[in-house]
Order: sequence, then structure tokens, then C-alpha cells
Amino acid sequence: MRLDRGSLLNNRYRIEAILGQGGMGSIYRAHDENLGVEVAVKENLFTTDEYARQFRREAAILANLRHPNLPRVTDHFVIDGHGQYLVMDYIEGEDLRERMDREGVLSDVEVTIIGVAMCEALGYLHTRQPRIVHRDIKPGNVKITPNGNVILVDFGLAKQIEGGQATTTGARAMTPGYSPPEQYGTARTDERSDIYSLGATLYVALTGFLPEDALARAMEQADLTPVRRHNPKVSRRLAAVVEKALELRPEDRFQTVEEFKKALLSSRTITGQRPPGELTLTPPPAESPEAIAASDGGSYPPMSGANKPNQFQESGQFGPPLLPTSMPLAEPGSKPLRKKRRKRRLGCWVALLLVVGLLALLTGGAYVYQPVLFNQAIQQVRPYISAVRIPPIRFLPITSWLSIAAPSPTVENTAVSTPVAGQTDSNTATPALVANPAAIGTVPPSPTPSPTATPNPTSTPTIGPTAIGGGPGMIAFASDLTGPGDTIVPQIYLISVDGNARQRVTEMKDGACQPAWSPDGKRLAFISPCASNQEIYDGSSIFIVNTDGSGLTPLTPLLTTLGGDFDPAWSPDGARIAFTSLRDTGRAQIYVYNLADNTVQIISPHIYYRDYQPSWSPDGEKIAFGSNWRGNAIWTMNADGSGVATRFSRSGDLIDFHPVWSPDGRLILFTQRSDLSSLPRLVKRSVGGEPPLESSIPEDVKPRREGSFSPDGQWIAYEGWPEGENHDIFIMTLNGLDDHRIMNDTAYDFDPAWQPNPTTP
Repeated sequence: MRLDRGSLLNNRYRIEAILGQGGMGSIYRAHDENLGVEVAVKENLFTTDEYARQFRREAAILANLRHPNLPRVTDHFVIDGHGQYLVMDYIEGEDLRERMDREGVLSDVEVTIIGVAMCEALGYLHTRQPRIVHRDIKPGNVKITPNGNVILVDFGLAKQIEGGQATTTGARAMTPGYSPPEQYGTARTDERSDIYSLGATLYVALTGFLPEDALARAMEQADLTPVRRHNPKVSRRLAAVVEKALELRPEDRFQTVEEFKKALLSSRTITGQRPPGELTLTPPPAESPEAIAASDGGSYPPMSGANKPNQFQESGQFGPPLLPTSMPLAEPGSKPLRKKRRKRRLGCWVALLLVVGLLALLTGGAYVYQPVLFNQAIQQVRPYISAVRIPPIRFLPITSWLSIAAPSPTVENTAVSTPVAGQTDSNTATPALVANPAAIGTVPPSPTPSPTATPNPTSTPTIGPTAIGGGPGMIAFASDLTGPGDTIVPQIYLISVDGNARQRVTEMKDGACQPAWSPDGKRLAFISPCASNQEIYDGSSIFIVNTDGSGLTPLTPLLTTLGGDFDPAWSPDGARIAFTSLRDTGRAQIYVYNLADNTVQIISPHIYYRDYQPSWSPDGEKIAFGSNWRGNAIWTMNADGSGVATRFSRSGDLIDFHPVWSPDGRLILFTQRSDLSSLPRLVKRSVGGEPPLESSIPEDVKPRREGSFSPDGQWIAYEGWPEGENHDIFIMTLNGLDDHRIMNDTAYDFDPAWQPNPTTP
């Protein structure tokens, strides 16, 4: 439970403000009334043996450290029935991420100062007995004080090494772009792992771009973009030093931080000696980061905290989906990261603009009128300009289908939705989807799915009230519950909200998951293959089926090489399905399938990054989605892809994903976690308002994810596993009350989707 401002903790620490929050607890700024100084209080609400042991380990590591570039622990205590608390120096100022937001990319001198200061802090840690490896160096953990000093913070993932072996290890978590390949579990982490992370941090500070993810590079799916390709103003010597720190093999990096520090200094001076008084930066502005956060809708700096070991593997991790590529850290409309160039002579600029304009016109004409030739030309030159990324052609027609087994050549939609009390079912016939699979090895004709006969939505839909638990409708979900002789893969099931009825919908040999209801509540879109709960489904396709299992129809082609379609979301008028796909670039992008003419349009606003998990607003005008553009946040955009996308959630380094719009359009519910290995929670944030209100549902630390609203918007179905395993489907009110399981079995149950009320004419 979050501590209120003004409360007195342990009869000593007066809470003044919250600095960060996550699934495990929060970080507060407090006043030590015994000593009269400002302190930071880190809270751990998970008091299981493993969490408590890891939290005590962080306290023990910090308590014995004395270095000008490191914080100091002054107290550690436990409050029975509440949590553990760590009291440390309060480091005023801004972190490196905030400094870049304010100033843009940093100069060679500033980056060298930061690098040398961090090397000195790490050198101190690496020479302790036992040695300490930080394992979480990134811009958010590099603080710059009002005096310009550079401080390394947050030891939640640190580990101690004694005699060459790790005797005590914190949670192994990854920050894509900053973590070396060995931190993904491929090898033992050591001091050279910190060198890689520091190199990545300096790379970002110099370029404004995140380096390509180490795992993607190790799998030869990406190459490191040279520093000077992003920012030619960086000196060649400094760029070479940073790139050496980012070598994939630990033996190819600098072997000690002392060696790294000397190389940084040598990049600026012939002797490699540090000039006196050079290890301080220009102080940040007087306004505190907390004040800035408070003016931005309640956003807080990130908090890593203690993280459950191996939660990454257990929960089906979500981070930036799969393998990140090089990405700029600036968003549209924000202050550019590159500093303004000096004014050039007007004539040169005019000539340059004319040349660029002519080239753009010619290229655009080829792109629009001869897309095939355009793509062929790009493929010819791509080996020589590997940095170029070409967006996929928009409005791609679906022209071919692969055969699948179906119950009959033509199946009519005979499913009847469960009526809701007080409402009548629609008397308007809904045309069935027709499946006409041909013989194996031939290409059947494209099906022509008809839009669901649903009245046009209004800006404020009228949602009838439902009974306790959201009414008598059904909840669709995926589960690996199997019968005798079944293959253990997930299938789609339906269950009533009281848990008394369950029926199986699909019989897909390669599994099925991600059910999404049609707006009339009579059909489901889903994906297959699905071997387990994931965030990326490479090679999957979208299907439509009636709720009784009949009328199985493929919506998108089965892709056996590059690609995969997943995250289906039906539009409120039933005419379109938004989805995520890897089909064109291998990078997640959002598309819309038009059921009337069988065409597909890409609408992703961030075509060089990853957009995923679309969710329609109830009026059908907007789509909320997750994106790794500038972190991992929820965005909104026009449903036709026009205009500029708007960032919705502002949670710093927290990971936000799986958005879903409330039936009245006033809220967006999404899942949030502090890092890749922490427990997820459900967060609701109001749409509009001054400022938009955001809160966790409820304010506790049980794992919850992937919420789905009941038709009246007063209840939420979600996936939970409060005992640490046994994932089941739960429901609770919008305020977090009456939180209970609707099923309790040994299967892995996930992807809940609440059936909408049947429409009326």
C-alpha cells in the first residue's frame, strides 16, 4: 500500500513525496526527523523468503560502500505485516535520461566525464572483497547532482563474486539494448558485463539511439550501427572506445574498467591522464525531477527494486517484443536530441533542398506507381546501405490462401449468443463466413467475409447494466487443459462468469489462443499456431469461428517463413479487424483487415519501430496500442492511421502493454510492470481530464495482467497467479473489490476476453 505524504514511517521518517513505483513497492523522498536530513526510502512489499533475502542483500551491499560516486545506506528495517524498508542517501538532481530529454545528445567532453566517473564507481565495486557487479547500468540509474557530480544508483540486480564464483546472486533481468548477451542466460555475468552496459549508456548519450540488442546481434539478426553513422560529430577515437565496450564476446571488450577509463581519457588527450577538476558536469536546472514529473500527469522516475528470480521464464515475459533494433529516443513533437547546427549560408541550403526535393519526388513516384520495381531496387542496394529500413507497401490485398481442414465446404453461422437479462437478441441475420478449401497443393479462392450487421456506434455508447459479475455472458480464454490423448497445446474455451459452465471451441492441432469477440458476441477471432502464452507469435495466422466451433475460416494466410499475424481486435461496427503482424519486415506493426473487400492496410505510426496489441475505442475512431518508441508505453492514434499518434501512458522506464478501452470510452486499462522480471499489475488511466488520473487496480502486489471489461464496464476479467503458479481466470470490480477466481484447475489459463452484449437493431 502506498505511503501517504506526511505519514511517519518507523517513528522517524516523514514521507514527503513518491519518487518511483513498481509492482514490488515504491521509492519515497522522506525527512529523517532524528538527523534532520533528506533521505530516500526504498520499500519492498513482497516479504517471501526469496524477496526478503534479495532485499537484505542489497542493503548489505550498499551499507559497506563508501565512494563519492555511490549512495550510502543508513538504515534497514522490517515492519511486520507490511514490508521491508531501505533508507539511503537522497540523491538530488536529474538522471541521464532526463538530461538528454532536456539538452539532447551530449558532447564528447560530457560523455567522457560520465564514463570516467562511472568507471571509478565500478572500479571500486569490482575491487571489493567479495567483488560486486552492478548489472543494471542505464541512463535512468546515472544521477547528476546539483553540483554536477555523477552518481551510480539502484543495486537491486547486483551480485557478489567470491573466488571467481557467484556466491550470492540477485535477480537476473535484462534491459534490452543495455544488457550484454551473457545476461540473457547464455553465460556467467562478471565485471565485463558492466563494461558492456556502460558502453551502451555512453552510446545512447552520444547518439540518441539505443544500440541494437545484444541477443539480436548474437543471433546474427542485427549488426551494431557505428556511433558516427548516427552522429558524425563524435570523435573517431571516442567512437572506437565505446564500440569496443559493446563487443559481443566478453574477451573482446575491455577487460577491466580501469582499462576502459584510460581509453576514454586517451580519446581526448595524448597522455591519457585526467585533467584536474574535470569530473563534474554542468548542474541541472533548479526545478527538481519530482516537480517536472508532477506537472506531467503524475509520471515518476523508474524503480527497479527487488525482482522475483526467474519470473522472466515463468510468466511468459513481456518487454519490447523480441529483438529490438536501433531506435531514436525522441518522440514526435519533443525536443530534438541533436543540438542545433550552426547556420549555413542560405544559398547552400536552397540548393540542397532542391536536390532532396527532386529525389524525394522521383522516389515517391516509383514507390506509388511501381512498387514492385521499387522494392526490387531496394533489395539490390540494401547490402550496401544496411542502415536503410524501408516501410512496407500500404493497402496490401490478400490474394492467396492456403488450404486448411474445415468441417464442410460451406458452413453457415448457426451459433446463438447468450442473451443478457433485460435485452432482446438481434433479429437481423448475420451473414456467415464461407470457407471453401480446395485440395492440398492448390490455392482456393479468397473468402468474402461480410461485416457484422451492427448499428453504427455513437461517441458515447449506451451500455445496459449487467448483474453482479457482469451479467450472464461468457468469457472466452485460452487454456492448455487437455483430455485423454490430447496434445498439450492451448485451445479456446468459453466459461460463464459464475464458473459453472465450460465448453471447448477449437480443435487446432497446433494450438489456439488470443480470442477476440465480434461485436455481436456470436463469433471469435483467434490465432494459430499457439504453443504457449507469448507476446510474439512468429508464423501464426488469424482465424474466425462460431462460438459452437463451426464455421472455421482463415482470415489471413498462413506464413511459414518471415511473418506472423496475431493480436486480433474487432472494430465496434464489425467491419474491420485490427491486428499485429510481422509480415513485411519481421518487425511488429499494426494492420487493419477490411472484411468487405479483403484488403489489408498498415496503419502503424512508428514504421521503423514496433507497434502492437491494438484496441478500438467504442466509437471506432481511435485505436490504443503498445509501442517501443521511446520506451514501452501506450499510444493512441486515428483508426485509419492518419494524423500523428499521441502518447497516452507516461510511466518512465515502466513497461506498459495490453491496452483495452472501457465500454464508455472514458478509461484505458493496461498491464504494467517495472522490468522484464517483475510481477505485472493492472492500471487504469482516464482518457482526457486535467490531469488524466491513473491508478493501480487494486493497490496490492498480486500478479494480474491482460484485463478485459464486462459489457457494462463495471467488472474486469484478468489472468492471475497469486500463489506464484497455477494461472487462472479471475474477475473483480473496476475498483478492485470482490476479487475472485471463476475457475481453479491445474491448467495454464490466459487471454481472457469478456463477451459483449448481443446487439439490438
